Amino acid sequence: MAKVTIYTQMMCGYCSAAVDLLQKKGVAFDEIDVTYDRDERARMRERAGGRKSTPQIFIDDRHVGGCDDLYALDRAGKLDPLLAA
Repeated sequence: MAKVTIYTQMMCGYCSAAVDLLQKKGVAFDEIDVTYDRDERARMRERAGGRKSTPQIFIDDRHVGGCDDLYALDRAGKLDPLLAA
């Protein structure tokens, strides 16, 4: 199973939707809340190529993008193979 990391923040509907999808898929993931953590937010921004919005999702250190990107991968049938790697 792939290693999944998702950066989230409080009161973020897109974060909740992304976490929901991962949970429905039965995927174990590391969730890093960047709401009040400047260092983690900076690390997220660096890993995500400067993107500041949440969520930012990584599968095996591959930057997937945000919630819409995650759902687009799922609709295209490309998410499950990434998660199974």
